[in-house]
Amino acid sequence: MLKRAITRRRLIMLFIILFAIWMLFLDDFNIFRQMTLSNKIQTMEEQKQYYQNEIKHDSAMIRTLQTNLDSLEKYAREKFLMKREHEDIFQVIEKE
Repeated sequence: MLKRAITRRRLIMLFIILFAIWMLFLDDFNIFRQMTLSNKIQTMEEQKQYYQNEIKHDSAMIRTLQTNLDSLEKYAREKFLMKREHEDIFQVIEKE
């Protein structure tokens, strides 16, 4: 009877070990895949935060440009190299 109990415990332990190995390494959602997916999620969350900040910044810039024509002209001159008639633009490039 004692021998049967020991055999039963060994069988249960063997089953638990095999199940753990299966779940950790052989399953479709094994621990390595879970870690990879977790890293991807973290990267995407950081990108999401970056783009949300960019949207806030751009929205503030749009509001500023819509209300203030002087800042609109300044922005157009700086970013798009726009100019008035009879005006020349010189672009200065710094060497590193």
